[in-house]
This record gives sequence, structure tokens and C-alpha cells, in this order.
Amino acid sequence: MPKNHDIGQLLIIGFDGTKLSSSLRSLLTRIQPAGVILFARNIANAQQTHRLLKDCQSCVSTPLFTCVDMEGGRVDRFRNLIGSAPSAADVFATADRKLFRRHGKIIGEACRTLGFNTDFAPIVDLALPASQKVMSSRAVSCDPRKVVAYAREFLAGLSSAGVIGAGKHFPGLGEANLDTHHELPRVNKSFKNLWAEDIHPYRAMRRELPMVLVGHANYPSVTRNGKPASLSKKLITDILRRKIGYRGLIASDDLEMGGVLKAAPIEQATVEHVRAGGDLCLICHIEEYVTRSYEALIREAERDHKFAQRVTDSSARVIAFKKKSLEIKRRTPAPTPAKIERLSRQLWEFAEQVRMGRLSVL
Repeated sequence: MPKNHDIGQLLIIGFDGTKLSSSLRSLLTRIQPAGVILFARNIANAQQTHRLLKDCQSCVSTPLFTCVDMEGGRVDRFRNLIGSAPSAADVFATADRKLFRRHGKIIGEACRTLGFNTDFAPIVDLALPASQKVMSSRAVSCDPRKVVAYAREFLAGLSSAGVIGAGKHFPGLGEANLDTHHELPRVNKSFKNLWAEDIHPYRAMRRELPMVLVGHANYPSVTRNGKPASLSKKLITDILRRKIGYRGLIASDDLEMGGVLKAAPIEQATVEHVRAGGDLCLICHIEEYVTRSYEALIREAERDHKFAQRVTDSSARVIAFKKKSLEIKRRTPAPTPAKIERLSRQLWEFAEQVRMGRLSVL
């Protein structure tokens, strides 16, 4: 039977507020999660953000993944702190690989300055007509090889700044015409075409991606059922782990999203993601959902020895990853106003480079 501490290493949690409340302190101390994730609702200023992450770490005995979704464009948690970062599509439109890498580096430097060591980016979904309204400037190209060219440089830029990246949303949302935040899209695409197109970036970057986030769309031609990919052993274990040979960490997209909750209640979704082969469950907001999921993992591990082994395997993989990770070990001093001003200026200069680069291509 795995220890409760090991079970906590399968959870990355979000919460309300800009300070370490007594209830959050109690939750973190009890669960001992693998990580925390902040959103705009948690970020008031640079010094407060750094302090909040440090306070969260003080409650947890193992080093935390301090996470954020920071892509630029529509998904930009720092725009009120340092200004707006260009979108992935805008940077890709310059056709300049140096700017692709600079995009990752400048976002990584902002993350690291504020105390984050993990950024759930880059997106490697294909920019296909079906998902254009949903993905818009988050996706860069319909050509998987061009997606890899951008993602590889962006990831290298993040790494150079001391930040862990993650490819998302496996096996690909390019053909998904509904927003997984609210709905469960059905992608009617053959496995042969998925393998050649949407899954290509994961195959090409299997040794480079520290983490892969699994999305909440349904792929009936692959799974032969109505489950989202995030709960599918066929997609996670059989294809991502075995067929592709991916050895990094596998995380769910936020399990509070409508796309997965339409298929299963939160505690069942958490258990099924781990049973399917996932290592990390993202539960990004509601404390009750975190508690219910944690307790469900404990109950299932007590009931089912095969599931208990799955928990042990994934928690060991998470802990081993953290022990080897220089990004996790690195500590960053509290940001000064001068440092934030310098970051803001660099970001503005980069945005101008991107603007001019796009014009020169046109």
C-alpha cells in the first residue's frame, strides 16, 4: 500500500486567493501535493507571487512543481505585471527560429523571476480549420513538422531560463471543434491519420518533452468508447508510453474542465487518469474537488492492489524526476522593481521584433 505522501505526489492543485490562507496551508500540509498552479486570480504583483509560491513550498516537504500556463497571446497570466507577450502564432509568422527560441526564453525568464519552475507550454496542436475558432492564435501551423520546429525552439528557450516545459494537448486538438473547458469534443479521425499528423510532434520530440499534457477530447476510432483521452489507457499507456516510447511525466489537463466532467465525476476522473497510466492530475481551482480526489485515490489504492502499484510507479517517477531536475532545485531571489522593469522592457523590445519580423515576411 503506497503512503498517503506518495498519493499526494500525483496531484498538482490550484486555489483561490493571493495569500496563503489557513485553509490552503492545512490542505497543502495534509495532501503534500506534487505541485501548485497559479492563475491570474492568484497574481497581484511580482513580489506577492514570489512570496505565495515560497509560502506554499514551506508547507510541503518535497520540492514543488510551481506551475503556470503561460503561452503569450490569449493565454498570458503576466500581462498586468510586465506587459503582453506575443502569441505563438504571431511569433511563428516571423519564420525566424531565433525568435521562436527567444519567445521561450523571455517567457521562461518571466516565469523564473516570479518563482515558477514549470510552464505548461508549448502547444503542439495543429492549426486546422475545425479548431480555428477555439484555438485561434494558440496553434501555429497545420504542418506537424513546422509545429515541431517552433515547439523545439520554444522549449529550448524555456530550458535556458531554467523552466520545465510541457507539450499539449495529446493526442491533439487540431480537429476538435468544441472547447474542452466546457464540452467533450468528438474527433472522428482514423488512428493512421492521427499518427501521421496530430501525434507527429510527440513522436518527434519524445526525448525532449519533460512533460506531456493529455487533453479531454474523445477519439472513438482509437478508444472504441466515449471516454476523453485523459482517461484512456489505450492512448496514454498503449500509444504514448509503449508505441511512442515516451519516458517523461504524463499529466492530465485540468480535471475540472467540462470536457472530462461530462464523462466522469472529479474523483472518478482522477482515479481513471492514474489507472490509464497518467502520473499527474491537475485540479486547478476547487478545494472540495482536490480533497475528494485525494481521498478517492487513497480508497482505490486500499481496495485494488493493481491500482496501488500504479500509484507507486507514478509517484516514484515523479520523485525521481524532481531529484534529477536542475530547474526544481534552483532557487530564485525575490524580484526587485528594477528586475521587473527590465523584464518589461525586454518583452516590449521582443514584441517589436516580432511585429517587424511579421511585416518583413508579408
